[in-house]
Amino acid sequence: MNEMVKMVVVLTVLSAASGGVLAGVKKGTASQIEAQQLTFVKGPAIKSILAGSANDPISDRFKIADGELERNFFVGKMNGKASNIAFESYGKGFGGDIGFMVGVNLASGKVIGAAVTTHSETPGMGARAKDDPAFAAQFKGVSIRDKEIKVSKDGGKITAISGATITSRGVCAAVTNAMATYQKLEPQIKEHIKQFDK
Repeated sequence: MNEMVKMVVVLTVLSAASGGVLAGVKKGTASQIEAQQLTFVKGPAIKSILAGSANDPISDRFKIADGELERNFFVGKMNGKASNIAFESYGKGFGGDIGFMVGVNLASGKVIGAAVTTHSETPGMGARAKDDPAFAAQFKGVSIRDKEIKVSKDGGKITAISGATITSRGVCAAVTNAMATYQKLEPQIKEHIKQFDK
């Protein structure tokens, strides 16, 4: 019985120490991981959406708490004014979540650009959502006040990628989610954006 107690104590101490080390490593590398994601995963989408900005949208960003999530908003300055933002939303595709970056002009409330950031879709099929600029271009000009974006098969205006309707629906869901997020956080977004006009 005494051996059993020792074993339980040793395992508990080892588990606690291992958990502490892992938590420390995660905390210590979080900023480096975020920087790598912004540079190589999300950065190309952000830069293409906010092309022509006089600033670096990756550097000029702010965060807003949205429930349990903390969302990044990337700022694009045109003619000396912070007039555009880009932020990421998600929708469910065939292979899992699809990350979709959406750019919005604050004055018009319209989408100025969009691009897939992350996905697990089938190569040559759903993966074309990221590779085909014509698909993402369909979202340009959509009002952020619209209720829901759908593919044409579901009564909407977005032409689905041939053979990848589920992926196309997932991207539409991501845009719909982005619109709901923007409407919910609009007062905070407009408050934060003021710091970039100084």
